[in-house]
Amino acid sequence: MLTHVTDKGVDMVDISKKERSIRTAVAKGGIRLKASTLDLIAADGIKKGNVMAAAQLAGIMAAKRTSELIPLCHQIPLESVNVDLEVRDGRIEATCTVKTTFGTGVEMEALQGVTEALLTIWDMTKAAEKDECGQYPHTRIEDIHVERKEKLQCR
Repeated sequence: MLTHVTDKGVDMVDISKKERSIRTAVAKGGIRLKASTLDLIAADGIKKGNVMAAAQLAGIMAAKRTSELIPLCHQIPLESVNVDLEVRDGRIEATCTVKTTFGTGVEMEALQGVTEALLTIWDMTKAAEKDECGQYPHTRIEDIHVERKEKLQCR
């Protein structure tokens, strides 16, 4: 049975009768950058500003706006959003952890947060990453996925 498509068009899934529970989702992904770009980030040498702080802020903001960006996604009261960034193996790895007490999960919010954090890193490092023809032969956003999700019954 389809949950979003009806004979009249589309509907948002009715979760009004679902029991509230504590829900957590963790999404991860990475962006591969040139070693020289990673060195610039470490030295706070990117002209646009602090790449890591901007990416964290963008990820948090994106998670909070998920229902505005994905059709029929529920507006979820988020209780916590964290974006952690780590430089490892020629890339920056992003982890977005989202928590709520609600009737549906927060996987989409975690995925939205990690994706926007990585896109912000790309945007802020474009000048350093472009080759002489304006292309990005080394830059890659990779492996965006849900690492885990949890659903605990409220007590």
